[in-house]
Amino acid sequence: MNWGVFEGLLSGVNKYSTAFGRIWLSVVFIFRLLVYLVAAERVWSDDHKDFDCNTLQPGCTNVCFDHFFPVSHIRLWALQLIFVTCPSLLVIMHVAYREAKEQRLREAGGDNYRCIYPNPGKKRGGLWWTYLFSLIFKAGVDVVFLYIFYHFYRNYTLPRMVKCELPPCPNVVDCFISRPTEKNIFTLFMVVTACICVVLSLIEAAYLIGKR
Repeated sequence: MNWGVFEGLLSGVNKYSTAFGRIWLSVVFIFRLLVYLVAAERVWSDDHKDFDCNTLQPGCTNVCFDHFFPVSHIRLWALQLIFVTCPSLLVIMHVAYREAKEQRLREAGGDNYRCIYPNPGKKRGGLWWTYLFSLIFKAGVDVVFLYIFYHFYRNYTLPRMVKCELPPCPNVVDCFISRPTEKNIFTLFMVVTACICVVLSLIEAAYLIGKR
C-alpha cells in the first residue's frame, strides 16, 4: 500500500468534512480499518484449517464449512470498508472538478475573468448534493451489511459446535469452530462501530440539512 497516497486522500476527506465527518473518519480509520488490518485478519486466518468434524469422510468437512460459513467475515468486512469509503472520494473528485474548471476559465478569460467558485470546497449547489448523497450512501451501506451479517450469522455470534448432515457426510456429524469466543468479540466490536458510523452519518446529514 502506498501510504503517501493514502495519507493524501485522508487529508482531502478531512479537509472538506464537517466536524461530524471528521469524527466518522476517525472511527472508520482507527476502530475499523486498523483493527481489520492488525487483528481481525489473523483471527480468521485459521477458520477453515481448524474447522474440525468428527468424520473422515472425504469432502464432508468442506461441505459443512461452506454451509456454515457461506461468506468469510474478513471478505465481507473488506467489501464493507471499500463501499463505505468510496463516497467520500466522490466529494474530493467534485471539488477537484470545480478547481480545474476555475483554472480553465481563469486561463481563457484573462482580464475579463469572472470567478465562479470563490471557495471550491464550500458545500453549496451541486457539491452540497454530492456530500449529502455520500452521507446517505455510507449509512445505507453499513445498514445493508449489518443485515447481511445478521442473515448469515444469527445474532452476529458463532456457536462452539454445529451439527451437519449434508451429503457426502455419512450421518449427523459434530463440527467444531476454531476460537469462537475470540471471533465473537471481534464481530460484536465491528458491529458496534458500524452502528456508531451509521448514527454519525445520519446526524451529519441532519446537521447539513439544518444548516442549509
